[in-house]
Amino acid sequence: MNTMTLWHITGWEFAALAFAALLVGFSKSAVSGANTVSLAIFAAVLPARASTGVLLPVLIAGDVLAVLTYRRHAHWPTLWRLFPAVAAGVVAGTLFLLWADDGVVRTSIGAILLLMAGVTLWRRRRTEAGDGPEAVTTRAGRVRARSYGVLGGFTTMVANAGGPVMSMYLLSAGFRKLGFLGTSAFFFLIVNVSKVPFSAGLGLIDGRSLFLDAALVVFVVPGALFGKWAVNRINQRLFEQLVIAATIVGGVQLLLR
Repeated sequence: MNTMTLWHITGWEFAALAFAALLVGFSKSAVSGANTVSLAIFAAVLPARASTGVLLPVLIAGDVLAVLTYRRHAHWPTLWRLFPAVAAGVVAGTLFLLWADDGVVRTSIGAILLLMAGVTLWRRRRTEAGDGPEAVTTRAGRVRARSYGVLGGFTTMVANAGGPVMSMYLLSAGFRKLGFLGTSAFFFLIVNVSKVPFSAGLGLIDGRSLFLDAALVVFVVPGALFGKWAVNRINQRLFEQLVIAATIVGGVQLLLR
């Protein structure tokens, strides 16, 4: 029995999943947050809850490639500051998944993504008006890190949608392109691997999902290679605009489904 028969998907649906996997590789090495489009594709082709379990190993493959590419640019003080709050968010997300149906999950995540995009656009206007980004070592910076950390952990556990939330945080904290990519690469590798036991316990990862992952993960590599080529050709302002645009598109897609 092949992968497509096992999941009862057509050739076109598998092609859509393969494109989504390609986009995961691109988002991990170029425009973080763009994989919200992948999330929407997986949820459209597969049952919404099951799609999160299938997507997680694909994301981890992309995280590994991103770490290998940008490992020298990670900012570990920021990561250590975020992890406790993220852990709390992951636990909250696990509890949420125990009772929430697909409609509640999609609406909640979509609303959070659009809220984060709005906050970031507001902060960018303040910065352009002369106020620099708040350092993460200030009291306001620490509060913001905890808030984004909880939201990031919650959204990544519920729908693998933590990328846009953390993108908004890193942009608001003043990270430049390479520091942004290196820090987010290690962040999501650690967080996504830590989510595997929770997802398996909820029945979202099993032999059938891993069988489909084996067929999809090969498409992550060319996406990552293309992203690595493209990131050196995208200036900082365009990079930030693409991240915010991808977040808004992903949020709207979740709300409209």
